[in-house]
Amino acid sequence: MIRLLLTLCIFSVFACSQAQNLQLGAERMDQYLPDLAGKRVALVVNQTSVINKTHLVDTLISRGVNVVKVMAPEHGFRGEAPDGAKIDDAKDEKTGLPIISIYGSSKKPSPEMLKDVDVLLFDIQDVGIRFYTFISTMHYVMEAAAENNKEVLILDRPNPNGMYIDGPVKDDDVNGFVAMHPIPIVHALTVGELAQMINGEGWLENGVKSQLKIVSMHGWDHKSTYSLPVKPSPNLPNDNAIALYPTLGLFEGTVVSVGRGTDFPFEVIGHPDYSKGTFSFTPQPNGGSKYPPMEGEICQGQYFGDSEAPRELSLKYLLDYHADIKDDTTFFRSYIDLLSGTKDFRKQVEAGWSEQEIKARWQPKLDAYKAIRKKYLLYPDFD
Repeated sequence: MIRLLLTLCIFSVFACSQAQNLQLGAERMDQYLPDLAGKRVALVVNQTSVINKTHLVDTLISRGVNVVKVMAPEHGFRGEAPDGAKIDDAKDEKTGLPIISIYGSSKKPSPEMLKDVDVLLFDIQDVGIRFYTFISTMHYVMEAAAENNKEVLILDRPNPNGMYIDGPVKDDDVNGFVAMHPIPIVHALTVGELAQMINGEGWLENGVKSQLKIVSMHGWDHKSTYSLPVKPSPNLPNDNAIALYPTLGLFEGTVVSVGRGTDFPFEVIGHPDYSKGTFSFTPQPNGGSKYPPMEGEICQGQYFGDSEAPRELSLKYLLDYHADIKDDTTFFRSYIDLLSGTKDFRKQVEAGWSEQEIKARWQPKLDAYKAIRKKYLLYPDFD
């Protein structure tokens, strides 16, 4: 971790100096406590929702806010549930608050869940990647609030991958919980900026508009790096994994392991049939993955924990593994269409397109996206 922080400081002295003056949306309490006075508040939060190591739930209760419930996204209120695990309703032992799952049979708050609520407050650390599910949860929270005449308050946090844009923009004919918005894989928006875009572009069902307020940060911009003080999910344990996530995340739509079931998820890739491996690992069930892909099999591949993470979405390794494993009928899983956001990506790889050719095909939609994005920025951009 020390090596990584030094690397990041060398990479951007300006960004590291900024971090000392960073004030998160949650920390700017004078900007939102008046909006909560006399209101019944539901918190959409998880383990990342902290102010100086104190959970937002405890902070707001201590300030007299009427918190009536917590709504838990993927991985649960405490962020301990394995990947994809169904989240059940529960009660918080410390506060006695009901914890309502919005990552179970329903991912959208129901009218019944909202009948005793005036304001939904969203404060979850995102990592800036389209297929990371917390932004989909935010979408459904906004949509349900709009349909039930409730207010939405979003406390903004940095995007650790917010300094570049890359990947294909999602096509209209590809839709799912990890493919909800026509944005690139690396979208370079904070959750607050994206919420404004979702509202402004009419992406909520039937074009409804959320009663939305964003509490922005102070002292952050899109040139900044950001080291997360709390891991955002069990399989993104450190800054390096988060930076590698755009590149290695696409492997989840293939037969290749990304290290789920190891101590270094999203810092490795490997497969038993890969012939060029310089590193081996054997996935086993653990707290982050109950049923990891390639469980019990020795995977040959690469370890990226000792190398500087790329500031781009690289296709180099995916194209290499596809060429080496050689079986088009089994290499990709259907999930690749949702992750990439386009049905063309799989076809291009299978047809032998180069990285340059694939990325050139992304460019027209990326250019259009960049123009739309500028309308919703809350912070100085990277260009």
